[in-house]
Amino acid sequence: MEKWLSIVGIGEDGVDALAPAARTLINQATLIVGGARHLSLVSESKAERLQWPSPLTDAIPLILARRGAPVVVVASGDPFFYGVGDLISRHVARDEIFCIPSPSAFSLAAARLNWSQQDCALVSLHGRAFERITPFLQPRARIIALSWDETTPTRLADHLTKLGMGASRLFVLERLGGSKERIREGRADSFNLQAIAALNTVAIDVVAAPAARTIPRTPGLPDDWFENDGQLTKREIRAVTLSALAPRKGETLWDIGAGSGSISIEWMLSDPSNRAVALERDETRAARIARNAIALGVPDLAIVKGAAPQALEDLRTPDAIFIGGGANEATLEAAWRALPSQGRIVVNGVTLETQALLTQAFKAKGGDLIHLQISRARPVGRFHALDPAMAVLQWRAVKP
Repeated sequence: MEKWLSIVGIGEDGVDALAPAARTLINQATLIVGGARHLSLVSESKAERLQWPSPLTDAIPLILARRGAPVVVVASGDPFFYGVGDLISRHVARDEIFCIPSPSAFSLAAARLNWSQQDCALVSLHGRAFERITPFLQPRARIIALSWDETTPTRLADHLTKLGMGASRLFVLERLGGSKERIREGRADSFNLQAIAALNTVAIDVVAAPAARTIPRTPGLPDDWFENDGQLTKREIRAVTLSALAPRKGETLWDIGAGSGSISIEWMLSDPSNRAVALERDETRAARIARNAIALGVPDLAIVKGAAPQALEDLRTPDAIFIGGGANEATLEAAWRALPSQGRIVVNGVTLETQALLTQAFKAKGGDLIHLQISRARPVGRFHALDPAMAVLQWRAVKP
């Protein structure tokens, strides 16, 4: 089939700034789809118009009904960079789509500030949870973020200040590429820009104080960063456990008996595309997991209130499973069955009963059985001695 569906990236400078080929596609279209702002920039076409409904997916059947006729979707900048292109490509074959992108807001912002895009973190906070920005706030980092609305810059400034990064510079770039383009800047801890346009992009030059709360790139966050009631995989054991789980880009973890959610949170911090399901039967702990996830920048953590193995039945297929609390034979077998080939499982046992169960699993299924012992120094009169924590027996295996 011919490429009947065209996706045209358009900027604040409107149709006149588009290449002749893009203008021709718009003029020949029988249907033009876009947001209200995008449709207002296409003033001369006589085609039927469809404004994106909510949710956007409601428009897909209407677009597919025109299959074979010339249809144009107008979108901001580069439609395949945090744009609508991804949604459309899930429903229309690649050889039926023709895309003409324009410079994205990221490209325009980098060009205005003379920043190299490859050295910047490019983040969208538009239609996404604000807390996703937190893991990107690293010393000396440069970040370009798409704002949700006019409140985002001030919210970012407050967030930076709270984390000990008040000396950071924020650049607010409004209506990039249009006749009303404006660029202003301010320091986070004294930020006071007013009358910010709803359509804006924020660039951050991060300056972190020595004591700033920066999320490390390695597993094993400090224990006191997690709100907990004692049900917490301790820092050193957690680092070893994450190493055994071996998170890879785009993978999903089941964290069974999640407690404070520390394992699933650090799994998601390993890559922005990673997903995790924290299964916790205690309602108070489940609420605590949600607070920890927001505080540490992974607000998309899925929290399921329920007990294993019953609550495992309807979850999406995992790439890895961790069992840190409440391990029993039924849960262990259900988790093993749920794993696909080459899926990983890691189980930590503290009690003699759980350790006996893990010894049996090791004999039956293979893998590795590891004894972990951590000790910390504590005062003994005028001296110090090593105080051992409870030993952990860890079973780890890869399903054939």
